[in-house]
Amino acid sequence: MDLLEKLNKNIAIIYRNYTKPHVEEEIFKINKFCNKIGKRFYLSNDIKLVDKLNLKGIYIPSFNKTLDVLKLKKKKIHILGSAHNLKEILQKQKQKIDIIFISPIFKIKKKNTNLSISKFKTLANHANQKVVALGGINIKNIKKIKMLDCYGYASISYINNTYNNYKA
Repeated sequence: MDLLEKLNKNIAIIYRNYTKPHVEEEIFKINKFCNKIGKRFYLSNDIKLVDKLNLKGIYIPSFNKTLDVLKLKKKKIHILGSAHNLKEILQKQKQKIDIIFISPIFKIKKKNTNLSISKFKTLANHANQKVVALGGINIKNIKKIKMLDCYGYASISYINNTYNNYKA
């Protein structure tokens, strides 16, 4: 967890694993560690576990359309969500998420298509929430993100590459 401690204080952590069920004890430990180092922690797509462990945040992916997440709103849990098109943005608004991740802004390995800067801006204009750019962000295109009027950006590879260069 060395990398997590060195990240900018404004960076939050989203734990996302869709290949195996969440292990309650593991999530508890990660949350405790994030609290210790001053990072916001979001668990992806597990409303019951977020509620059970009294976590402060949840990430609702684009494929999750349930309105069960509204129960968490009453408990003042911070809700993030992702969308790839206008229909999904409208669904996230029904779920009353606080911040919306719109993706992929740039080309990524998993998809042949991406939004581009102009389509991202169009979708962001339809969002009533703070908007975060996601997908394909790297050292070459980060300046384009900084020119957008968005709340922030999210990237695994950019953080990994920045850290690896820092470590060398």
